Amino acid sequence: MNDAELAAHLAQVAGNLLLTVRDSGVLSLKSLGKAGDATANQFLVHALREQRPEDGLLSEEEKDNLDRLAFSRTWIVDPVDGTREYGEARTDWAVHVGLAVGGVARVGAVALPGAGIVLRTDQPRVVPPAPATLRMVVSRTRPANEAIAVAEAIGAELVPMGSAGAKAMAVILGDADIYLHSGGQFEWDSCAPVAVALAHGLHCSRIDGSPLVYNQADTYMPDLLICRKEHAVTVLDEVAKVPARA
Repeated sequence: MNDAELAAHLAQVAGNLLLTVRDSGVLSLKSLGKAGDATANQFLVHALREQRPEDGLLSEEEKDNLDRLAFSRTWIVDPVDGTREYGEARTDWAVHVGLAVGGVARVGAVALPGAGIVLRTDQPRVVPPAPATLRMVVSRTRPANEAIAVAEAIGAELVPMGSAGAKAMAVILGDADIYLHSGGQFEWDSCAPVAVALAHGLHCSRIDGSPLVYNQADTYMPDLLICRKEHAVTVLDEVAKVPARA
């Protein structure tokens, strides 16, 4: 398998494992999240180390090994993006398998197991046209101030949703138009979604318009914008007008 095929295959299999664990019916909500994370992580990291032994690896559920910084190619995975949504048997959770090359999210797949969908960089879909009233996906529990302010400025509707991967894929699937996040994430939250979004012709950047850079010593990523290219300038302009938080 080439890199894109491997990413899609691993994301799909990990998603199926997660569904099996959840459907076992023997775990409480708290234990289910831990068991799901551990099961999917063990599969993904062992598979990647066997299939791509000469690449670096970063996983949310593994102790970070900074030896990865010496590699130009590093796999960045999130075994369960949206553990809460996974445990609640919702559909807005995801599995991320991404590959950063030279710090850029190049290849990847995002599985939405609850919806039976895997979106991938090597099989881009046609992104549906935007409706007259734009829709902005935001956190179900803590929508960012910047997102709320920009939505008000451009007349966009707020759409609460779970995981980062589900939000990003909603733009591709035509269920949303803008994903603006400023509450802080880590590289595994966005590497695979950004790779997939870029392959679908979307705009991806920091909210100041600067590039997203992966496989860094500090894996924290403060903010993110994913949207259709025709909306990027407007959104970035409006973000710049939002007063900085004290």
